[in-house]
Amino acid sequence: MILYFSGTGNSEYVAKYIAERIEDDIENLFDRIRKEDYSSMESERPWVVVTPTYAWRIPEVVEMFLRKTDFIGNQEMYFVMTCGSDNGCADKYLDKMCDGVNLTYMGCAEIVMPENYIAMFKAPPKEEALSIIEESEKDVDKVVRCLLEGRPFPKKKVSLTDRITSGPVNQVFRRFFIKADKFRSTDACVHCGLCKKVCPLENIHYINERPVWGDKCTHCMACICRCPKKAIEYGRKTVGKERYICPK
Repeated sequence: MILYFSGTGNSEYVAKYIAERIEDDIENLFDRIRKEDYSSMESERPWVVVTPTYAWRIPEVVEMFLRKTDFIGNQEMYFVMTCGSDNGCADKYLDKMCDGVNLTYMGCAEIVMPENYIAMFKAPPKEEALSIIEESEKDVDKVVRCLLEGRPFPKKKVSLTDRITSGPVNQVFRRFFIKADKFRSTDACVHCGLCKKVCPLENIHYINERPVWGDKCTHCMACICRCPKKAIEYGRKTVGKERYICPK
């Protein structure tokens, strides 16, 4: 079974691409994570978790879900991580997590997709994004072949930089950067409520018809990138920047 979490569509696209080619069931984890639903899941085929890379690791909300959920049937778990550049040594932490919940770790594949973390970087324009996605499909096809043949994903060579980014840098980022206090709505807001609807942590509520962010946030960029009026900013960092939604 394919399980995916996606804020702006990259991981969703990859998950559906894989599911179609290996003819497997697929489930969006959005509702389960939002409702803190950790009820058991069952599959006779290996689990394939498709998720974005947040600071060179999987998102904390996805990790928490995987740790708390009982996976029945097949005990093999693969990971496919979409990223803007690389996923560091996320492999090390996923292996350890699987071992802690009695799952057989089958490896982690790294799929470079268009950058979407506009709180720090710039997203590419549509034509460039489409080109990046087209190139990424070659790597996704390698993932598909491994899954069809039941082989673990190949291990990538890990550098010292990878160890630092997935280790201490990730910890600093999680603690000091993943916060919602800089999100704000502008006068362009039309009170449509979409930002609240797409938030996976129910972290947005309305006061006087304007969105207000709470103290839970995973920096998925769904609210800011999916706003139809571009009426959400993250401090001054996103002013004038391209918003990103997977164009495929």
